[in-house]
Amino acid sequence: MRVIVFSDSHGKLEFALRALQESGRVDLALHAGDYYRDGLKLAAETGLTVKAVCGNCDDHTGPAELTFEIEGRKILLAHGHIGVPRNRHDKLLEHAVDQGAQAVVFGHTHVAEAVVEGGVLLFNPGSISRPRDRGNPSYGILDISREGITHSIHRVII
Repeated sequence: MRVIVFSDSHGKLEFALRALQESGRVDLALHAGDYYRDGLKLAAETGLTVKAVCGNCDDHTGPAELTFEIEGRKILLAHGHIGVPRNRHDKLLEHAVDQGAQAVVFGHTHVAEAVVEGGVLLFNPGSISRPRDRGNPSYGILDISREGITHSIHRVII
């Protein structure tokens, strides 16, 4: 399954919609918070199934986190504002291990990164609206199969 991943849209979906055009076919979208309602808007505007969580800038009318399976791989989706100070992943990793997750998708820092710690993929697509890592707005692609999870970070062409 091919999954597009967004975070930290902050009410601005222009680049997310452009990323959907640039990325080709996707089966699912994940939105890791700030703003939860943007995930709902993406679903309504595109017809794509979107799983979304709240972030620290949300009014918390949606879930704080979701754990689900894709192709037999357990994914934890959370904004990450608890446990990600200065790009430390201790609490996120511990929570993922407790949940039996093979991957954690998160945001909050507005910095794209993908690292594997203790056999768990920690995947942050960066910000689709306000990147803090000197690049264009970014998003991620996860290709999830029974064999594993491959990942990539992409920049929106501006």
